[in-house]
Amino acid sequence: MQRRIAIVEDEEDIRLNYMELFRRQGYEVDGYASRQEALAGFSARLPDLAILDIGLGDEFDGGFELCRELRGRSGVLPIIFLSARDSDIDMVSGLRLGADDYLTKDISLPHLSARVAALFRRVDAMSSNDQENQLSQGDLFLDMDRLSAHWKKQPVELTVTELWMLHSLALHPGHVKSRDQLMQAASIVVEPDTITSHIRRMRNRFLDVDPDFDQIESVYGIGYRWKESWPE
Repeated sequence: MQRRIAIVEDEEDIRLNYMELFRRQGYEVDGYASRQEALAGFSARLPDLAILDIGLGDEFDGGFELCRELRGRSGVLPIIFLSARDSDIDMVSGLRLGADDYLTKDISLPHLSARVAALFRRVDAMSSNDQENQLSQGDLFLDMDRLSAHWKKQPVELTVTELWMLHSLALHPGHVKSRDQLMQAASIVVEPDTITSHIRRMRNRFLDVDPDFDQIESVYGIGYRWKESWPE
């Protein structure tokens, strides 16, 4: 079955260009010019991956609002922001809302295609029938087949990218993972600040479930680690 990509972009020429790119690669593609059009389309069926502009017509932050609404429907739907806005504030805002990636429109088409393919590879890897995809560390339980994380038996809503990073950290408690290693685990190539934003959002999702959560430690100048649990 073909993967379906949704492109939400208010500039028609740009939208059609991206749609043609992915159709040539064998994807089914839906294009939407506004948040309202996209929501109407998504009410019938969610895409397998969404590419969102931020400014949509008269809605300066319409893409951010759409991301929030999509995350309410699916915690693991791959979402990419593709915007002309390149400020750190916009990037951090997009990642905090749950996007898996944030790209600017000066990205080359081959590079954009590679980022989309990498996200789909992660989804496929998670869906493989491998019992090692289940990981239990203390109060943490990860089921990569079901794209789910639980802390103290409560679900924690994480994106595909965050699940991969968490799996990499929790697989070897106490071992420090550099930002480069976390990028490799998640099959992404991004700025270090992007990794920091993903880690911050991941911590916040756990804190929503458990205000005392402190398992993800920062190691200054090096990276992050999952705290070792010592037997009492």
